[in-house]
Amino acid sequence: MSIKRLLLFLLVSVVSVSYSQNKLENSKIILITLDGFRWQELFAGADEKLIVNEEYVSNPDWLKNKYWLETAKERREALLPFIWNEVVKMGQIHGNIELGSKVTLTNKMWFSYPGYNEILSGKADDERITSNDKFNNPNKTVLELVNSRKEYNGNVAAFGSWDVFPYIINETRSGVPVNAGYENAIGDDLTDREELLNEMQDQTPVLWGTVRLDAFTHNFAKEYMKKKHPELLYISYGETDDFAHQGKYKSYITSANRTDAMIKDLWEFTQQDPFYKGNTVFIITSDHGRGTQPIDNWRHHGSNIKGADQVWIIAFGNNVEALGEIDKNEQLYSTQVAPTILKLLGIPYDNTELTGAPLNLLMD
Repeated sequence: MSIKRLLLFLLVSVVSVSYSQNKLENSKIILITLDGFRWQELFAGADEKLIVNEEYVSNPDWLKNKYWLETAKERREALLPFIWNEVVKMGQIHGNIELGSKVTLTNKMWFSYPGYNEILSGKADDERITSNDKFNNPNKTVLELVNSRKEYNGNVAAFGSWDVFPYIINETRSGVPVNAGYENAIGDDLTDREELLNEMQDQTPVLWGTVRLDAFTHNFAKEYMKKKHPELLYISYGETDDFAHQGKYKSYITSANRTDAMIKDLWEFTQQDPFYKGNTVFIITSDHGRGTQPIDNWRHHGSNIKGADQVWIIAFGNNVEALGEIDKNEQLYSTQVAPTILKLLGIPYDNTELTGAPLNLLMD
């Protein structure tokens, strides 16, 4: 064997061993995003400056009675009880800047399509992804990379509240089924619940032309999990961003509270379903942050809004090391989500396709 071939063999062997050591046997991944949900509310609960501001809250007394407590710990537990009473004990929560933990976007746009591309493709693309327009993503997402493999083909799916996701995921090229916006469930094998959801969605008033209510996204996804049992599933909840843009703080944090309950619902389902029980990892993050100063900037994001590049990452489930809230200096990036999924599934990848390094989530 030539020296060149020997070196190539050793390199392939090292990569293969590395991935086999980090792969979770029979692993399933649930990736979830909350559109534009700020790290401020995640780690400190309701914002004191906003919760009683009548410009953003129509009934401050009701909201304050429900979500305002003396300490940030109490407030965040009231707002997100599943995350802060259960997930924190069994997983990892990154991104509390006040404790030194930072999770940052690498794209320079700081709005949705570039943010989702970065999460899903593992790299920023500031030259081609410069708007939220409906155009097919030229980059391959982690969903497409996984679906292209024989052992996972047909076992990857996505559900989103925003109707741009079929383009972000490039449904036509990738072959990954995407139910997003106001799309109904389709197929010859619809369950009674899917047929009811279709009927209800058609009868429900439309709040936003491009984003449906998260309850439909959640329940369509859960029914698909029951029926098809995908091994990699992506769910994107969208209400938090749209309510924030409208300046409706009560609706923004109430939506976050409901999403927390939806995530709990999915977790509990995976813990009683034989296909998912004991082998599923949840990864949760956001596509961008929002501003703080001046106060109206909580409604906005984009490259001109200071702090809109700061996000967060939560991970929990099978063999994820229970580190709780990270309270040390660290710098993570959204680009690390996609390679982490590949690592958990034991799938090698080309570093020219994904620029981030996988997160070290698992116990030794």
